[in-house]
Amino acid sequence: MKKKDITILLVDDEPDILEIVKYNLTTEGYTVETAENGLEAIDKAKQIKPQLIIMDVMMPKMDGMEACENIRNIPELSETVITFLTARGEDYSQMAGFEAGADDYITKPIKPKVLVSKVKALLRRFKKEAENDKIKLGNLTINREEYKIMLGKKELILPRKEFELLALLASKPGKVFKREEILDNIWGNDVIVGGRTIDVHIRKLREKIGDDRFKTVKGVGYKFVV
Repeated sequence: MKKKDITILLVDDEPDILEIVKYNLTTEGYTVETAENGLEAIDKAKQIKPQLIIMDVMMPKMDGMEACENIRNIPELSETVITFLTARGEDYSQMAGFEAGADDYITKPIKPKVLVSKVKALLRRFKKEAENDKIKLGNLTINREEYKIMLGKKELILPRKEFELLALLASKPGKVFKREEILDNIWGNDVIVGGRTIDVHIRKLREKIGDDRFKTVKGVGYKFVV
């Protein structure tokens, strides 16, 4: 996919931020659309189906957290990467972002070159081909090519990072994946996240897939149990 075919939705209530970030991304060759609040972001995302959404957290009418949760419930946007762009760098804010379904978290102010580098890294992971197209374990089927999960006859829609984490653990049932290995495979070296991020995603997967499917190996990591 060429850069001009990649659409990025930029959401922020500060005109200066919209102008600066849009300028830097369009200069790189991306197609950039903008919105000024969460409600507008949801409507615009449905229309243009962007590959990436960069969204502020604190906005009028509807904040970024609520908008992210709403977007994650739209099936045709299940593969869209969402990253928050905000001045709030506290841990609790980051955890809330991941809980809402965000893939990444960028703290303002950010230098244009760093932002462009982050965007490239996010889109690389978006385009990365799955090693195994389909994984079937009991009543659980993971189709990485179609980005679909079936639990029995029920189709599950998961945020991108939850999907990738589940697919990683399920790719080798019984293997203990160390925390460092999980972070490297799912978030990559370009993103700095804490170990608690993994715990949040595992907890969400337990709620949706089943608590008995995931085993914590204390001090080491996690494994998928058949």
